[in-house]
Amino acid sequence: MGFRTIVVKNRCKLDLKMNYLVCRCEQETKVFIPEISYLILESTAISITTALISELVKNKVKIIFCDEKHSPESELLPLYGSHNTSKKIKMQIAWKDDVKARVWAKIVEMKIKNQSRLLKKYGHFNEGQLLDKYVEEIELNDATNREGHSAKVYFNALFGMDFSRGEFTKTNSALNYGYTILLSCFNREIVKCGYITQLGIWHKNEFNDFNLGCDLMEPFRPLIDEIALNLQENDDFKAKMLQIFEKQLKICDKLQYFENAISIYCQRIFEALEEGDARLICNYE
Repeated sequence: MGFRTIVVKNRCKLDLKMNYLVCRCEQETKVFIPEISYLILESTAISITTALISELVKNKVKIIFCDEKHSPESELLPLYGSHNTSKKIKMQIAWKDDVKARVWAKIVEMKIKNQSRLLKKYGHFNEGQLLDKYVEEIELNDATNREGHSAKVYFNALFGMDFSRGEFTKTNSALNYGYTILLSCFNREIVKCGYITQLGIWHKNEFNDFNLGCDLMEPFRPLIDEIALNLQENDDFKAKMLQIFEKQLKICDKLQYFENAISIYCQRIFEALEEGDARLICNYE
């Protein structure tokens, strides 16, 4: 699997030569394709050949396209991510509702625990303890919406009582960018494992192509929140958010780089769904 995140910001042409991505602008730059994990195209002035796109897809490189405001707008997913994709999709369709309810409750539990840990890290002990209480109250499928109650306490404590996710601020722009990158990471892993992103566990929006990715990413959102919290006035928030790929997390008693941690977490989720046992899921530290 690749390890480089390539970000292209300015007008240029990208093409394929001898298994290399070639970026032609004022200077020519080459990157060995098997080393690439993500390719982020931040400008609509970039042109890319279909030969290069095809080779990137074969190497399971995630391609993210940005709009005229340089914000992530779409991503490219391969039709087939695994040799037994047809089998995996049949299994996904057959996931039982009671199992999905238990798995979703576990996902919400992990998300709130991670939010509580972040609050306590930055001195918000009372709010963190309140979130711990919400964890104890989680029911199947989070029927009492502990996730929503926790979110209000969490964001107000972390970013201030005047903070609103609906406002156009640098913090929200950073969060939106970070969450989009995070979602792309999970979509890539889902497809690689042979499943499809449209069929979720809890998210069921018919207009959302990434319902399952939206489900699985929830416990990892606090990683993005912490980066946004520590942004300085002159920081390039996009560059800061991409530092997430350098982060190491402890999961299943082993220290792993960010992308490997996502892979392990997703595999345990899928095992839990197939075997009907949410206890198989492990959280990161």
